[in-house]
Amino acid sequence: MYNILICDDQKDIVNALKIYLAPEGYQLFEAYNGQQALDIVNREDIHLILLDIMMPVMDGITATNKIREVSNIPIIFLTAKSETDDMVNGLNAGADDYITKPFVPAEVLARVRSQLRRYASLGSRPAEDEMLTIGGICLDDRTKAVTVDGTDVNLTPTEYSILHLLMNNPGKVYSTKALYEAVWQETALGAEGAVAVHIRHLREKIEINPSEPRYLKVVWGQGYKLEGE
Repeated sequence: MYNILICDDQKDIVNALKIYLAPEGYQLFEAYNGQQALDIVNREDIHLILLDIMMPVMDGITATNKIREVSNIPIIFLTAKSETDDMVNGLNAGADDYITKPFVPAEVLARVRSQLRRYASLGSRPAEDEMLTIGGICLDDRTKAVTVDGTDVNLTPTEYSILHLLMNNPGKVYSTKALYEAVWQETALGAEGAVAVHIRHLREKIEINPSEPRYLKVVWGQGYKLEGE
């Protein structure tokens, strides 16, 4: 059973999300500001967080920065359609995905399931050892460890999934839509913008100079690919 933390300063939103998620059998925790969310993360074994951005005491972006110091658990931001800049800032802080208000129950469930599948896969062991190496990047799918030029790199579940996909298909160009659907495992419905943010984060972690990438490259008008030096 997965433990999900719902954090929003509006109690009716928390209650609505609980109604959507409770029938799935999840253990649900609730918080109403970022500090409360941090306290629960430090106390409980949380597997996914649904996190509002604008909250009293501590906002969602600050909370995400603090959570990312100690954990890579999936974080899905809850944003209004008018909060595009906040959504981008949230992804930049380390969130894995976002859902816009007002919520569509089917979308909430799909995104939660997608993030939990990815998180669970990072904790599982494959039937056979799998070590992927491109240039100085080494990915060990047994331990889910990534190193670049011998230095450990700490990736979020989404970043790991993108890198694993691209390293499994070196040189193959993925459009933003194809990359989104392969990693998120759902139809891209205007949410592909999140891919660019995760690609930028990934470059910052695996490239010496992200503005002149050795590995993760853009093919203008077509998409992204990973190749050796």
